[in-house]
Amino acid sequence: MQKPAFDTIFMNLASNLALRSHCVKAQVGAVLTKDTRIISIGYNGPPSGTHNCDEEWPESGCPRDSKGSCSLALHAEENAILYAVKNGAELEGSTLYVTLSPCLPCARLIFSSGIKKVVFLNSYAAYKGLKSDEGVDFLNKFGVDAHQYAAEQQV
Repeated sequence: MQKPAFDTIFMNLASNLALRSHCVKAQVGAVLTKDTRIISIGYNGPPSGTHNCDEEWPESGCPRDSKGSCSLALHAEENAILYAVKNGAELEGSTLYVTLSPCLPCARLIFSSGIKKVVFLNSYAAYKGLKSDEGVDFLNKFGVDAHQYAAEQQV
């Protein structure tokens, strides 16, 4: 019997987690793993105890900051990393699966936390209309293997 590759399993989970997001603009999910085990999960949305964008501002989403980004939401990567750290997980050498490639601020957080591999489904640059995926470029420049997910053969 053929079994799905772990990349497929974790990317499918990240995609399903994105459905939990309260963001009106984009739904993003993340799964943080180590040695084929899940360390943490996350999806984009406001910090616990604040406002859910789809409930507070259902038509427009949360107010924008000076750069046009969400003023309230944490990114999926941030939520997964923060929850893992809060619970004492060791992130050194871990892998992050995320449905949208990391923005530059998230890339810096990923690098600083010791994550060694990032697998993303869709391009943040394409989503934002940017020339390149700055976060991916940053990660690859500094030794983190960041690449787009490609459906793999069954193993």
